[in-house]
Amino acid sequence: MSTYWLSLLGCGCAAATLAYLIACRIKVMALIDVIWTAGLGVAAIAYLCQLAEPSTRSYVVLVVLMIWSIRLTVYLLKHRVLPRKEDPRYAYLTAHWGEQALRYYFPLFLAQVLLIALFVVPVSIAMHAPEKWVWTDWLGLTIALCSLTGEFIADRQLAAFRANTSNRGLVCRHGLWRYSRHPNYFFEWLHWWSYVAFALSSKMWPITLLGPLCMYLFLRFITGVPHAERSSLRSRGVHYKRYQQTTNMFFPWKPRH
Repeated sequence: MSTYWLSLLGCGCAAATLAYLIACRIKVMALIDVIWTAGLGVAAIAYLCQLAEPSTRSYVVLVVLMIWSIRLTVYLLKHRVLPRKEDPRYAYLTAHWGEQALRYYFPLFLAQVLLIALFVVPVSIAMHAPEKWVWTDWLGLTIALCSLTGEFIADRQLAAFRANTSNRGLVCRHGLWRYSRHPNYFFEWLHWWSYVAFALSSKMWPITLLGPLCMYLFLRFITGVPHAERSSLRSRGVHYKRYQQTTNMFFPWKPRH
């Protein structure tokens, strides 16, 4: 088992370094997110391959994670990396860091490997749960399907809104975006509760709470909401201020008048 974690760190750092060099070449630091989404999928496959006797649950957990991984990786490649359209978060960091930006980005690329190792822990516990398929596994599968569907719908609704040039400078209040300013982040957080449910038959299941806990902290306070809010206020001004006054930031709820 220790060989797996050492290999994860070693191969992960090599892949992150290569991705950093490519990002510097194409000048799109959003490639850093692809390390996270694709890397976690690869790490989960590698973990399943070294299990002596994978169970039905092990394969279901892997399928759930791979759907999440492939969808987000394709989305990032299609909308950010291939068209060479920088994510507003990294555009802000690049401007903020100035001439030192490239130097500061390299540790961020390497840090993705540690994040992958952190989030593969709840996935590995869910895969390794000893009991046969039980009702909590159906609960985990339900949460996974709801969260993956919700995140997909939220992304599609926002993309359709932005594709309409008449909406330029306005705020998307349609569909799921009527009830939360960041429904995509909410469903991303919800997704990590599925691994908690899958792992409930294991004595180590409390450790899987690291998934939703860390994801909430990252999305709500570090990498997600703060940068998205700042960017939206700069680009949409008073429209977004009104949106903030009427719509919950994270957890979906009915709009306020």
